Amino acid sequence: MITVKVFYKDSGKPADSKKVALGIDGFFSGGVTKDQWTDEDGEAHFDTESCTGRIFVNGSIKYEGRIAGRMVVYI
Repeated sequence: MITVKVFYKDSGKPADSKKVALGIDGFFSGGVTKDQWTDEDGEAHFDTESCTGRIFVNGSIKYEGRIAGRMVVYI
């Protein structure tokens, strides 16, 4: 499982109701996950294994690289 925690850069507070997706690299196993919405703690959960790819928040790339466990991004 991968958890993405989204914070506002200016206030440091969790960002709720943000649309998050993972873009997973890989010739056969790649693709984009179904969108998940952040909860009141700024967390979105994905039932997928560790991977290499991108984290999208509201359609914009906020992170590129290895995705595993708990990831934190700022918007």
